[in-house]
Amino acid sequence: MLCRGVFQTTKADGSPYYRASITFQGKHISLGSRPNEKKAHALYLEALAIVRGEKRLEDYPHNAALPFDKWVSLINFRDNQVYFRNPIYLHKSYFSYYLDQETELKFDKDDLFFYSEHRIQRRGKRLFCENYGAQVSVMARYGIHPFSVAGRDYQFMNGDSSDLRYSNIKVINRYMGVEKIQDGFQTLYRATIHINGNWNLGLFDSEAKAAVAFNKALDHLSHNGREKTGIHSNYIDDLTAKEYADLYTAIRLPDRFLSHISGEPNYSGLGQ
Repeated sequence: MLCRGVFQTTKADGSPYYRASITFQGKHISLGSRPNEKKAHALYLEALAIVRGEKRLEDYPHNAALPFDKWVSLINFRDNQVYFRNPIYLHKSYFSYYLDQETELKFDKDDLFFYSEHRIQRRGKRLFCENYGAQVSVMARYGIHPFSVAGRDYQFMNGDSSDLRYSNIKVINRYMGVEKIQDGFQTLYRATIHINGNWNLGLFDSEAKAAVAFNKALDHLSHNGREKTGIHSNYIDDLTAKEYADLYTAIRLPDRFLSHISGEPNYSGLGQ
């Protein structure tokens, strides 16, 4: 007779392996599989100790039978009566998402549905989720672009980059290729684009104008067969179609930039 919480099944080649599960508060929870009965039973015993209240997150040992994300799911279910497949723990006004034992991300509860269905992955410092086959940046949900720089384009108000609650994130520069600068008491917006170095497209008195200048520069690149792969035009929702068209027509890009991308010599003598 097999140990409690363990049942035997077979692989496609006919060899046996053992699956563990536990039923708690009327919910059947799979704990994983192991090559032998003893190891599968260890999964069950560890899960049983968790749901009985004998284990906390900080008790997670280096030789645990269950992976850390399963500990989080089980402890949250025990404490909050809600089971998530992803490593989420609910607090009164926010929730924690654990990338690993050392990395706790904090989110507003408004984001709970999304992250309960989408697992966060990390590549270097970049956090993303798979969504319908595409990689969606976690920071993009705040209007922060992939090439944005922390401290320049956005900042964490309390200095904690793992606190991803909306109140903690201040977006300084909303648009690609646009940087807010202070000239004495005047706020200006510099538009730049990178082509073998940064090209200054001009200073503007509004963020929207600088964003349109960047878009116009992208269009010129595309027209001359020099698309910027992976970079998209700014979507400027504060402008009507007519306002956008009027700005687009009125904005003049530097002659030196235009001659550089077209390959034609510049006789204007104008600098960047």
